[in-house]
Amino acid sequence: MDKKQKEITSKAADSLEISVIICTHNPRQDYLRQTLEHLRTQNLSTTAWELLIVDNRSDPLVSSWCDLSWHPQGRIVREESLGLTNARLCGIANTTGDLLVFVDDDNLLANDYLAEALRISKEYPFLGAWGGQLEPVFEVEPEEWLHSFHLAQLAIRAVSRVVWTNMYQPDATPVGAGMCIRRSIAEKYCRVLKNDPLRRSLDRAGASLSGCGDHDMAFTACDEGLGVGLFPSLSLKHLMPEFRIREDYLLRIIEGTNFSAAILRFCRDGTLPRVPRMHALRRAWLWLRLRRFNPYERRKFYAGLAGTERALKLLRNHAGQTSGMPK
Repeated sequence: MDKKQKEITSKAADSLEISVIICTHNPRQDYLRQTLEHLRTQNLSTTAWELLIVDNRSDPLVSSWCDLSWHPQGRIVREESLGLTNARLCGIANTTGDLLVFVDDDNLLANDYLAEALRISKEYPFLGAWGGQLEPVFEVEPEEWLHSFHLAQLAIRAVSRVVWTNMYQPDATPVGAGMCIRRSIAEKYCRVLKNDPLRRSLDRAGASLSGCGDHDMAFTACDEGLGVGLFPSLSLKHLMPEFRIREDYLLRIIEGTNFSAAILRFCRDGTLPRVPRMHALRRAWLWLRLRRFNPYERRKFYAGLAGTERALKLLRNHAGQTSGMPK
């Protein structure tokens, strides 16, 4: 960027209303290009929003093939510390808009998404974070059994009416895909995580399928006396590659989600996860109960249990190393 371009960008930043942040690690190039094309066709003028791609240690460098020349305030920064949370913190620190919109590298926003996010920001000043509908676009048609899976864990969500709450309720809380969050809340989240490595470890890092960092960030709005919400007028399509609807991947998602949910609950209220003791009678009862499930349902159950057990082990070790925490 030459001196004249820097001056233009600096002046525009003074009046920015929205910062769009895309955190990415080794993205599918065709997916990210579609994501950018849908941002390019937004009906909100680019003078009102900036675009930042956080390249989280991708190989090859995203800057080596990704073209943002169409956006006068588009740029790419590199974050070398692997992990989605680290990338989000980098994005918050390197943007200036009053409203942040997090867009995944496989999200296709409706062309009025940013304008609608801005409208909601002004009409619902008591909300700190919000999101909308997440419609899947499958690369291959999923098999029937997929419908028994909790689709919210794949960032798929239908929203038929406006819902909001100032309680810690996941069903009314936005996920990371398309999340809109006020800068004041995002910066509070950054300050909290600075001194909390356990919460900083939430969410994906490389091949890990941990999560809940997005909920932790949104819940910060409730911490600050604001609410969270969902709006049907906010809509995006979520591109689903073939591997994401394989059973092995979905079971890893369940294990990672249960692990992360237990960590998040401990971080927020100090509650350790409960894992049933497997004495003989308990094992017999569980075996009889699981007989009524189909094989996939049983594997789902055991994947979730494995995640909770892994979290309990980690938290007990953490508690044993930290004074004042339960063992």
